[in-house]
Amino acid sequence: MSGWNEQSVPDQHGRTAVVTGANSGIGYVTARELARRGARVVLACRSEARGTEAAGRLAAEVPGADAEFARLDLGDLGSVREFARHLPYDRLDLLINNAGVMALPYGTTVDGFETQFGVNHLGHFALTGLLLPALLDTPGARVVTVSSSTHALANIDMDDLNSERRYRRWVAYARSKTANLLFTHELARRLVAHGSDVIAAAAHPGYAATNLQTAGPRMAGRRFTERFMAVGNRYFAQSSETGALPTLHAATAPDLPPDSYIGPSLTAWRGTPGPAWRAPWTRNDRAGELLWAASERLTGVSYDVLKA
Repeated sequence: MSGWNEQSVPDQHGRTAVVTGANSGIGYVTARELARRGARVVLACRSEARGTEAAGRLAAEVPGADAEFARLDLGDLGSVREFARHLPYDRLDLLINNAGVMALPYGTTVDGFETQFGVNHLGHFALTGLLLPALLDTPGARVVTVSSSTHALANIDMDDLNSERRYRRWVAYARSKTANLLFTHELARRLVAHGSDVIAAAAHPGYAATNLQTAGPRMAGRRFTERFMAVGNRYFAQSSETGALPTLHAATAPDLPPDSYIGPSLTAWRGTPGPAWRAPWTRNDRAGELLWAASERLTGVSYDVLKA
């Protein structure tokens, strides 16, 4: 592969990274490659069985890796608080907000939020806020949130953040991915205003073969759609290894500007990572402020450290 690839990731010795959803797909590859470069990596996963298995698999693939599993359920704000409270490290160089769900049947989180908005956005908003003091105390730290090119299908609806009026699974997913980008935009703006060198950036994997494509249809009992997605993953999608490159680039490439959005260079589906197109509404300051205020209210997590 020409251009930026996994070999381009700079040395990560002495750095600590938290990767959510690191038990499979691009999250696992991201964690593995950071560990391969010497980072201490925390695999933050909902399932203890899958997270422990992933940590063992990583150790087998990268002998001597400093990697460990820690339980984190982004659909349960109590779990998010427990994870942040018990993270044993004073420094945090990289927070990779990777975990997500896609196009699920309607459901709610433990705290009563629509599942896709609750997991993809609110869980990561709360996690980032709770870990922000450690990030601010670590020179050169970054927060990378994984969005999707599918965000372009829908802007958020501030009057219906939880899709209570009408639920359409793909619209709800697109709104949650728009929320990821608006969160990144507003976080980057606030960090700059605070005088911090912490970088907030976002990435998307293009069309990468992961279990996201098949989980929703399986839960809904739509077997034809599940098979169709599986065929697409097999014959048209790029690998998880390639899909993880935009995240790794956003996390480690030198001189990355705040509020960068990194994705595959070829028609937003595949290829080496570079700056990605994003819908204009994801850079709307007023929308970012409104979503931020609503997210603080809904999660009970306030970013007071940025107000001082």
